[in-house]
Amino acid sequence: MNTSFTSTALTGAGLAIGLALLVVEHARWWKTGGGTAAAGGGGSRDPKALVPFWSGIAFGTLMVACPAGLLGTAAGALRWGGNSLGDFVMSTMTGQRSTVVGSASAPQLDANGALIVTALVIVLFLMRKQFAKIIKRGFKSGVWTGTLLAIGTGTFALIGNLVVPNVNSLGAQLLGKVVHGTFL
Repeated sequence: MNTSFTSTALTGAGLAIGLALLVVEHARWWKTGGGTAAAGGGGSRDPKALVPFWSGIAFGTLMVACPAGLLGTAAGALRWGGNSLGDFVMSTMTGQRSTVVGSASAPQLDANGALIVTALVIVLFLMRKQFAKIIKRGFKSGVWTGTLLAIGTGTFALIGNLVVPNVNSLGAQLLGKVVHGTFL
């Protein structure tokens, strides 16, 4: 087994939950014109309003890439919750059980990437009171979406294969510059 990947499974029902979260967040953005509901809706749709959600997706992807620890465990719990909730809804609505659709692997964070994720967790924790509720909601929704969709195939596998190696590289560059005084 290649230890540079973390292994996990995604059911069709978990995929449905992840896709539903993705669609709902974008539908809210479309309806409100990219701002808050108080903005009156319509008008130009500001893509910056999706930054908290897509940042959450990136963070959820990084959680999946953690081989262990609290973030890896939390990602597993979120996936289990998505798979279980989706299976409950699917079996209740259709009478069919969900099957595994993706037993994919996400690239694993190395020590350099873990440096970036650790710093990110500390910053998010220390700044949690400064974020508005709408930003927190979008980020949390994105994290759950990221933990469900980052391990699939296709587009979200591409996102996972871009996010994790680039965070590993950023950590190596930061470590090289700060500790050794050179870029790698």
